Amino acid sequence: MNSAIHLGGLDLIELALAFVLIGFAFFWRSHLYPALTALAARPRICAVVVGGLPVVLRLALIPNHPIPTPQVADDFSYLLLADTLRHFRLANPAHPLSQFFATLFVLQQPTYSSIFSPGQGIVLAAGWNLLGNPWAGVVASVAAMCAGCYWMLRGWTTPVCSLVGGLFAALTFGALNQWMNSYWGGAVSGFAGCLVFGALPRFRDTGRPVYSAVIGLGIAIQSLTRPFETVLLVVVVAIYFGLEIRRRPGLRVVLSALAPVTAALAFMGFYNHAVTGSWTTLPYEVSRYQYGVPTSFTFQPNPVPHRDLTPEEELDYKIQVQLHGAGSDTPARFFGRLWQRLPIYCFFFVPPLLIAVVAYLWTLRRRDSLFLAITVCIFATGTNFYPYFYSHYIAALTCVFVLISMIGLARLGRVGVLVGYVCAFHFMFWYGVHLLDAAGLAQAVERFETGDNINEPDPQGRVTVRSALDRVPGKQLVFVRYGAMHTFEEWVCNGAEIDNQRVIWARDLGEENQRLIAYYPGRTLWLLQPDRHPPQLSAYREGPEPIIMEQVP
Repeated sequence: MNSAIHLGGLDLIELALAFVLIGFAFFWRSHLYPALTALAARPRICAVVVGGLPVVLRLALIPNHPIPTPQVADDFSYLLLADTLRHFRLANPAHPLSQFFATLFVLQQPTYSSIFSPGQGIVLAAGWNLLGNPWAGVVASVAAMCAGCYWMLRGWTTPVCSLVGGLFAALTFGALNQWMNSYWGGAVSGFAGCLVFGALPRFRDTGRPVYSAVIGLGIAIQSLTRPFETVLLVVVVAIYFGLEIRRRPGLRVVLSALAPVTAALAFMGFYNHAVTGSWTTLPYEVSRYQYGVPTSFTFQPNPVPHRDLTPEEELDYKIQVQLHGAGSDTPARFFGRLWQRLPIYCFFFVPPLLIAVVAYLWTLRRRDSLFLAITVCIFATGTNFYPYFYSHYIAALTCVFVLISMIGLARLGRVGVLVGYVCAFHFMFWYGVHLLDAAGLAQAVERFETGDNINEPDPQGRVTVRSALDRVPGKQLVFVRYGAMHTFEEWVCNGAEIDNQRVIWARDLGEENQRLIAYYPGRTLWLLQPDRHPPQLSAYREGPEPIIMEQVP
């Protein structure tokens, strides 16, 4: 039952608890600030604390929220990329029966490869090879980004504000965040942004080539992760140099910046050639030509597929065409789309911090605040040419948004301290809900949760299905039969070496299935109908009797 001010009962409980804890914090303020000051004076320890905090907090949730299970086509495509790279290949040969393995965001011709850029795949592959699980790469990238946020802030603001901002980053983008609980990525691009924006003021103050090399390294990482946004990042760097850097860069400075960028571009050339056969053609460009997705920029016409599409691929194509719209973009559509995307930017702020963002606007007379605003505007304008938009597109600005928050809190003075406490207790409340979820409390209240995206143990029944297959010895072949209303929850998801997999997932193509059965003799055959509730796995024969499976939550 809602109150007269339209707050739910859970909101009132959270507010009441927050004010109790705020009172406690103010009671101990004489101890808290000296402790922060003492810790802030030791930057290396601070970097370790900020980087390690999201790791420790997320691992503590493992009993209730285990290692994320891949759920969507993007996850599986990035995992295919990681599996390819961890076998020390850039692409995989096309399968002779590739029609059975058609799935979203994966090329079947001219090679069997992901359509995505290699940056996120490199991180996943490193975690997979070093620690046995690709999620280790996700966790490491989030830790690096949070520590990078702290390092970036040290170049722009005071040690205490840098520490507080780093801790906010660890809480905001750590245990409960989508980037930690999926395989899409975001933190790798975020780390690249930390390197660039952290090195800019340091280079301005010292002119040392090491900082120009860090700027080049950040641009190189961004180019391997988000190629288009790399152009926007280079524009921002050029503007900063024009506004703030008075000295003419020497040859050592230029070479130190160009070296990592050149290496990254060379690697991208080899990667493109291995996947597409062209040094300059990106994999997603081949996907656009073949499948019509990802769709083109809004100032370009809609692409036209040049191959037959599966029902799922056709649905994806139609949705992207609808989002793109017919004809060329207009100013009204462009600015309307920009306005509609403003709520997505809230991904980068704990809700109470929006007060600090408003306060930040009162500091735009300062050169540094104005540069940050220009940076956000450039990225917002550039990415607005995408028909669709996700937070990881502008992940390179993560540290910029944290800095904006810190500037706003400082502008608020004592009120800013109060807002900071509310932010900390907001996180503590929801983290506690998930940590102590012995009786399913989180599932009961999650609809009230804002900004968090913690994974559930098995929402689609994938773990249950795989457990059933694991109980059967020998090699297996699973034909996946989608329902008429199936959308984007892909189940045809294979690794880099399909033929060597213990369990192979293939599309159900009716009578044509006999070709694949003959290609893989001796395998146990299954039929999976994932759109039933729960998903139904049965022996592949006429009139199959389904295996008794546990109910999927």
